[in-house]
Amino acid sequence: MQPEDGATFYELNSDPEVIRYTGDPPFASVEAATTFLKNYDAYKKFGMGRWVVVRKEDGIILGWCGLKFLEESHEVDLGYRFFKKYWSRGYATETADRCIQYGFDELALTKIVGRSAVSNYASLRVLEKCGLKFEKFNTLFGEDSVQHAINKAEYLAFKKNRG
Repeated sequence: MQPEDGATFYELNSDPEVIRYTGDPPFASVEAATTFLKNYDAYKKFGMGRWVVVRKEDGIILGWCGLKFLEESHEVDLGYRFFKKYWSRGYATETADRCIQYGFDELALTKIVGRSAVSNYASLRVLEKCGLKFEKFNTLFGEDSVQHAINKAEYLAFKKNRG
């Protein structure tokens, strides 16, 4: 993510449906989004972070997806957020799967988690389509949530079985 993407991420986080389950407030302005991106230091601190998702055929930004180190639990979280007009087209599943593969193959992670509100059926479906399995119940941003997880052996078996 680059500071020049500030206007796009301001727009993304301005949709109440997009941020409904995230616990994130909308950015106050394009400048606030740009400042956030300028200060985004996840790669420097942890060697991983969120990526802009760009559609190959036309260069349009669809949203973001990526891995985030959770300091409180020392786990790596898979996250994604897309513009509503791109929901239900397989983009979240495709990019989430690539992030998982990257995490295991390039970052040598041993486990990846995905967290979602219990009522966020679309997000839960993405996690399941990527092979993550229920691990535990949580509370996330004041809502009942679940945590799914997958390790490398499970991921490889899942991919093999899907052919």
